[in-house]
This record gives sequence, C-alpha cells and structure tokens, in this order.
Amino acid sequence: MKAVVQRVTRASVTVGGEQISTIGRGICVLLDEETEEGVRKILNLRVFEDESGKHWSKSVMDKQYEVLCISQFTLQCVLKGNKPDFHLAMPTEQAEGFYNSFLEQLRKTYRPELIKGFSGSH
Repeated sequence: MKAVVQRVTRASVTVGGEQISTIGRGICVLLDEETEEGVRKILNLRVFEDESGKHWSKSVMDKQYEVLCISQFTLQCVLKGNKPDFHLAMPTEQAEGFYNSFLEQLRKTYRPELIKGFSGSH
C-alpha cells in the first residue's frame, strides 16, 4: 500500500489554470494502489489534535473534515540511474477503474459530500 497523506487547512487541484477540485480543512491523499483496508486506515488515521490540544488524537472522521483524493500511480516509480521506470505502476485502464472504485468505497464508508476526488485523466 502506498499513499501520501497530508493534513491541510485547504487543498485544491488546478489543471491548465482551471480549479478542478477543492476542500477546506482535512486531508489530501495522493493515492497509489489501495485496498478496502486502506480506506479504513486513511479515514481513521489520527493526525489531528483533540479539543484539549492533544496532538495525534483525532481522525478526519472524528473531526468531520474533508478528504481530497488524487490518483498518483507514479508513486510506483523506480529510479534506474537518472531515468524513472514505471513498470510497477498499474496500467492506465486498470488504474482509472481502481481509483473510481476507491472513491466510491470512501464515500460509502464516510460522508460522501466530504470526499472529493481527481484523477490525472481529467
């Protein structure tokens, strides 16, 4: 499982000067191959402070924050000298279906209106 998860006060995706997706406070997830277990882990990852200020106590679900999920299958890059090799990355056709399925799973598990997504094929 590979995912880069970052706490954000806000996040957005802009393509060609056009803002495609945006969220307020929550987490931004750069997603590579994930599983149902990955959905659970991401949504329950304790990266926020609680009401008393204790760090690493609350998840995005606990705080009712948003999630911006971005397909990032290039995380499977292997460097061969100075050249990236993507032979371990999922093929485009398969990756798109996988990503859409992952977003659907996030929305089923959490509040669908708080899940935003973007795939590089936009």
